[in-house]
Amino acid sequence: MSRGAAQQIVIRDLKSIDDLSQLKAVEKEVWGMADDDTLPLTLAIACKAAGNIFVGAFDKEKLVGFAFGFLGREHGQTTIHSHMLAVLDAYRHLDLGSRLKQAQRERAMAMGVHEMTWTFDPLQSRNAHFNLSKLGVVSDTYKVDFYGPETSSILHRNGTDRLWVRWILNSRRVRDRLAGRLAGKDARAETLDALRLLAPLVRFDPSGKPGRADLAESLARQRVSIEIPGDILEIERADMGLAREWRDATRWAFREAMKAGFFVAEFCRSIRGQQGPGAYLLQRGTVSEFIPEG
Repeated sequence: MSRGAAQQIVIRDLKSIDDLSQLKAVEKEVWGMADDDTLPLTLAIACKAAGNIFVGAFDKEKLVGFAFGFLGREHGQTTIHSHMLAVLDAYRHLDLGSRLKQAQRERAMAMGVHEMTWTFDPLQSRNAHFNLSKLGVVSDTYKVDFYGPETSSILHRNGTDRLWVRWILNSRRVRDRLAGRLAGKDARAETLDALRLLAPLVRFDPSGKPGRADLAESLARQRVSIEIPGDILEIERADMGLAREWRDATRWAFREAMKAGFFVAEFCRSIRGQQGPGAYLLQRGTVSEFIPEG
């Protein structure tokens, strides 16, 4: 499908039972889920009727992607938790994930909601790039096996650890990222320079294994980095034992850093050439200090 086809994709609310009934097929194709793990139609209908956000990407009448968020409560304020975002593989090159997120943001702000949360697997470099670099999220919370040790999804065979991210909807950081500012070559170079000056808490060794640094020495700094493989799914297919080593090492690094007062501020998808590892940049402080709203 050509990029010109993106103009034919309509982003709109899921309105009817017919719209909502298409969710299951997308979930199963994207995540390989069993029926037990997909969103029940009756629950989807009730969630929609209660005011939660369902936006979809439609190719004519066919649902090819969607985002589902429900009302939550965090830090003493009402939030939207964006539980699911999925786009069919044939449509992923059309930037529908970003369009769906922006549609969610518009609807949340119209409801008077100022913050959205969701989770993603910190070993997935593409998702890290999308969330941190393109959308401008931050994270100060790491969840161990958030959905349990595994689920029926083909993507959940290496535990279900997640970063719980915060999207401060009307912050300057988010507005700039959505406008394409601070995500270009200059900003990337600046972040790369910062990362190269740091001794990573977890480093991608030449052997492909995760190497751990001295914890006390690393956490004495104002900034730390955590490297991850460029493609963890390829590692999972080739060597699940190595993939689990990466899970254990990064779990240790994120938890220890956050316990010491760091939060995840940036991500660079490649720090040593096109096929090299990616790296998170964490800095000491609080999210509210780093991202004042407005």
